[in-house]
Amino acid sequence: MDERTRRRNRGFLIGLLGLAFGMVGLAYASVPLYSLFCQVTGFGGTTQRAEKAPDTVLDRTVTVRFNADVNTGLPWSFRPNQREVTVKLGETVLVSYHAENRGKEPLTGTAVFNVTPEKTGAYFNKIECFCFTEQVLNPGEAVDMPVAFFVDPAIVNDRDAEDVKTITLSYTFFRAKTGAASSTKERTAARPGETGATN
Repeated sequence: MDERTRRRNRGFLIGLLGLAFGMVGLAYASVPLYSLFCQVTGFGGTTQRAEKAPDTVLDRTVTVRFNADVNTGLPWSFRPNQREVTVKLGETVLVSYHAENRGKEPLTGTAVFNVTPEKTGAYFNKIECFCFTEQVLNPGEAVDMPVAFFVDPAIVNDRDAEDVKTITLSYTFFRAKTGAASSTKERTAARPGETGATN
């Protein structure tokens, strides 16, 4: 094999290795990039996060239904405290979900969420939500966790969403990989409106 062929083979090998590393990097980057895309666009029913409510409240209303599920790896009970509410567009509404640790050890849970129809994700805004942070419950502890939200009045300008009368907000709790936190008392003090099973 002459020197020219060796150089060509070496360049080809370097190119293949670069392609392989690039694909691995893209695979790792695709998850956060996809999450960011969903958050910005509401794609896949991903809801938005808002710092404050809009200045405008319209007379048009929509019914918001609430759903709750728990992954089999987490021995919690989890349910909405109300099944549905009727809200005006732009109106801030406070609801809550109830969770209880039925296991025998402190457990940390994290909630994933979406809304349906998916086309409403860009207009469903949360101001406060237990899904923003991990939740820690001691054995037998129960909490009521608030969700403050509004439906953006801009939805009236979306022709694809003009037929929407009902929006369903769904949460699923999973066992967090980080494990149980050491101090549930600090978390409970930081979240007003909760009720502990030991109180």
